[in-house]
Amino acid sequence: MRASRDRFPVDFALAFDHLLAATPEPAPLRSLEDWWAGHRRATAGGHPPGVRALLAGFAADRPGYAFASGLQEALALLIGDAPDRRRAFCATEEGGAHPRAIQTELIPDGDGWHLQGEKRWLSLGSFAEELLVVARLPAEPGDERPRLALVRVPAERAGIAVTDMPPTPFIPEVPHAVATFDAVVIRRSERLPGDGYARYFKPFRTVEDCLVHTALLAWMIQAGRRARWPEEHVEAVATVALGFACLAEADPTSHGVHRLLGGLLARTAELVQKGEDYEALLESETRARWIRDRPLLKVAERARVRRLEVARTRALGSRWARQSDGAGVR
Repeated sequence: MRASRDRFPVDFALAFDHLLAATPEPAPLRSLEDWWAGHRRATAGGHPPGVRALLAGFAADRPGYAFASGLQEALALLIGDAPDRRRAFCATEEGGAHPRAIQTELIPDGDGWHLQGEKRWLSLGSFAEELLVVARLPAEPGDERPRLALVRVPAERAGIAVTDMPPTPFIPEVPHAVATFDAVVIRRSERLPGDGYARYFKPFRTVEDCLVHTALLAWMIQAGRRARWPEEHVEAVATVALGFACLAEADPTSHGVHRLLGGLLARTAELVQKGEDYEALLESETRARWIRDRPLLKVAERARVRRLEVARTRALGSRWARQSDGAGVR
């Protein structure tokens, strides 16, 4: 759960003291079980999600496990719950990851529903304990787009089959999977409140971008400090990580947030490119993993560019609308 706002600056100050001064020697993580145990240790203490992502990313021994930690914190923040179990977000289907591609259905059945359909590219795959599934509700007269809901269901529920996909070229330690749902019983209490699209589906990419980048940059700080990267480069990475961690607490539907996120993503790309000058300082295994895994940062780049374009256009429109109303710009 979110920490008190009174603790927010204190938590971040302590986190960055840790990232910039603690011994940058992560425990070796030989399996997903090791990663999850390390994640739970690093994030104990009731900190806000951005701080948890920083601490968990710093504790990871490779980019893949930092990604997994950032994703778990993003999902916990998205649904407003404690990060006390491994979760997978189930949205993408054969036709893609946009609302009209969602064919998985919630079919009314007595006091609850049956869940029917298939999802792809579940990050964490068969290691997830709980699935957060975006599903289509029965259409109603006047619907202009599919009505969506988000349900949370234990991965071991009868009717669910999760099959891991072949490892991806980058972060192969993190499995991805296909999940099929065949008449899966969904209780009324397992449907999360609010509109599934506006409250969960649409904001997810923004929240994920914030906290996955937070964790990955924290890992970069740890790896860079071990390799004795220039202090100013480490500090620049830490500054951008702080930006992502704080932005995760903001409204993920805000056009201003999307513009700030675009700026942070651009600065990250610059730092990654600059960091190529220092890659030779990394130990061989760390360097090989980083070169292999950094394409992860470009996943969904087209969607990010489009999100930024929309935010800029709508922000401009809002400004001119206020001026034409005589409100001016303050």
